[in-house]
Amino acid sequence: MKITFPHMGSTHIGIKCLFDELGVETVIPPKISKKTLEIGTKYAPELICLPLKITLGNYIESIERGADTIVVTGSCGPCRYGYYSEVQKEILKDLGHDVEMVVLEAPHGNIPEFLKRVHKISNTKNPLKIAKSLKNAAKVLKRLNEIEAQMLQLRPHEMNKGDFDQVYKQLIKNLENSCGAKEMLINIEGAFKHIIGIPLKRKEDALKVGIVGEIYTVIEDAANVDIGKKLNDMGVEVYKSHSASEWLTENIFYRSIGLTSEQKIEEASDPYMKTLIGGHAKETIGHTVLYSERGFDGVIQVLPFTCMPEIVSMSILPRVQQDHNIPVLSLIIDELTGEAGYLTRVEAYIDLLRNRRESKKDEKMLSRH
Repeated sequence: MKITFPHMGSTHIGIKCLFDELGVETVIPPKISKKTLEIGTKYAPELICLPLKITLGNYIESIERGADTIVVTGSCGPCRYGYYSEVQKEILKDLGHDVEMVVLEAPHGNIPEFLKRVHKISNTKNPLKIAKSLKNAAKVLKRLNEIEAQMLQLRPHEMNKGDFDQVYKQLIKNLENSCGAKEMLINIEGAFKHIIGIPLKRKEDALKVGIVGEIYTVIEDAANVDIGKKLNDMGVEVYKSHSASEWLTENIFYRSIGLTSEQKIEEASDPYMKTLIGGHAKETIGHTVLYSERGFDGVIQVLPFTCMPEIVSMSILPRVQQDHNIPVLSLIIDELTGEAGYLTRVEAYIDLLRNRRESKKDEKMLSRH
């Protein structure tokens, strides 16, 4: 058995760690490229979401490398993500690829079914070994996501441009060549030490911008034209509303026992959206409100073309913007998104935020006199 999985940011590192711990061989898809998107776009339905097209390309490139089993997470509700596995399974079958697709639904009240599916793709039926492997993988992913969050906040202040990128690229290379949680954590802790030593020149006037929206386009830089890095290059600190480790902790650990770590987010969104409508629509609204309360300069929503939950959120965000006095920019992305036009909109938005901050300073000065 050779297992593969889709790319979503650095999530592939955590998944590789899990299967290393379980003694299962993995095939990491090639880094997402123009070719990946072209393959997925060629065979996917025209109006389907961008993440389905990219992940389909991931699978086909992994199958060409010898993968025979695909592992994906499941979903439910109005978001079409719940149909991805079925649609992709039929597409791969039509293309003559004889592969098995195992869908791991979040174990909300049905842990036996979750374990049954895990047994299909592991070399053990020992629930303690599976739980330990999952815990170790979650720890690796959490520490890695912490490094990524630090980079997005500190990179605008680096004295020597490229220092953070150099450390991170080497870390990912080392992790992809590592085996198991112990080796991976040694590499991650080593990278933390390097990051602490990177010389900084703090910019007191650095803007703070939150990134909200559909989880895949928030996390996967190939799907958002690397918006975090581009904002950092403009001198902006970036805070992403989603990380893979937080999603894992919420759905595998908290919600499986009837709890949630997102109560504040849900409460913040309740005045605008009381009902769960699928995807991360409520989180988009809730995070925007909370970012405003934390004094952020602005919020950028990123979403795939035709994403129903995020389109609903986008229609509500103007009211949130008005009520909480925080500018929101919505960016819809598909395979035809041009980087130059996209970047022009982001640059204009950042100019607006800077002008807005200067106007606030002037108003304060006048009020003092």
